[in-house]
Amino acid sequence: MARNVILMIAACCIMLSGCSGIKNIQDLTYIVSIGMDYDEEKDEYTVFLQGLNFVNVAKQEGGKSADPIPIFVASAKGETLNLAIRELYKLSEPSLYFAHVKNLVISKRILQHKFKDVVEEIGRNRFIRPTLHIVTTDESIEEVFNINALFNYPAVYTVIFKKDIYDVDHNEIRPVPLMKFLREYYEPMNAAKLPSVKINKTSWKAEKDYPVLYFDGYAVFQNKKYIKDLTFEDSLFLNWLMEKYVAIDERVDVEGKLAAAVKLESPKLKFQYEENASSPKFSIVLSIRADLLEKVEDISSDRLTSLIEEKIKTKLQSLYLDGIERKIDYLNAGEKWFRMRPEKFAELKKTGHFYLEENSLTDIQVKVQIFNFNSYKFNE
Repeated sequence: MARNVILMIAACCIMLSGCSGIKNIQDLTYIVSIGMDYDEEKDEYTVFLQGLNFVNVAKQEGGKSADPIPIFVASAKGETLNLAIRELYKLSEPSLYFAHVKNLVISKRILQHKFKDVVEEIGRNRFIRPTLHIVTTDESIEEVFNINALFNYPAVYTVIFKKDIYDVDHNEIRPVPLMKFLREYYEPMNAAKLPSVKINKTSWKAEKDYPVLYFDGYAVFQNKKYIKDLTFEDSLFLNWLMEKYVAIDERVDVEGKLAAAVKLESPKLKFQYEENASSPKFSIVLSIRADLLEKVEDISSDRLTSLIEEKIKTKLQSLYLDGIERKIDYLNAGEKWFRMRPEKFAELKKTGHFYLEENSLTDIQVKVQIFNFNSYKFNE
């Protein structure tokens, strides 16, 4: 009996000693974002860490604290991401904790000069999870990391921390997970897109200007090469076309004058390929659900539908032609065609030539159905 008691006590001691190294959550510095910039002259990276203590994100009893909680931003220079971060370990108490990194913010200088190297380094780095979001900016990364959300909510409520499709409002560009970006980046038939984050310092005020973060467009890649920045309007339109659960508001003009405002959602984009063509030749059928938000001018429902279809067709054609000029497949039209023809894909890999031409797109059909007229009456 005594022997059993001794064994039980020994087992309990072993279990307790195994937990002795665990730290309390308030005794860690949570790194939630990593930023990277590059100095071309010095061939040197600057790494930024955005750190939050548990008090930054914990819910307070009785509501949010009225006093703003500071954001801590660290920076260090080095030849690589790991060497730069190593410099910060000895300068950081409480200890750095990387298991909750949510964002990777990369400067436009890296896109232009060192992106291939950075992508390869990110891909093999064990503490960077493939589910985090990756964005780019031409703003100061330190300034981006020091911006809180509205009403002094902590930085984790800003746009770069939006988690999934249900966090995104309509008329807003969607964040991109690293895993999805890399899949498109290494795909020779797809355009890969990085959201570009900007600082707006004039729209909100709280006794003085209150800066906020927003996505203002995409940085676009094709065949592992950074090509161009896409404007917000074109980025939003492309986001709406290619992603699910995205809606946009559009104005409808008659002879340059506003006639109505509509909400467009649930686009269904279909490609119809010519069977015996030696390179991708296809037509597009786009079906759209629309809701009437406002009717400003007297206009028939048929005329309204026709104007929406004409406007969307023009925007789609313009985006395609811009892609031809820049050698970008915005619509990912080549992917399905090449997957059905592995021998053509082998030729593409050898030559590296761009596979679309202006006449590759033979026709565009846009079909709009208005479901909700918002109690407006029409005299047909």
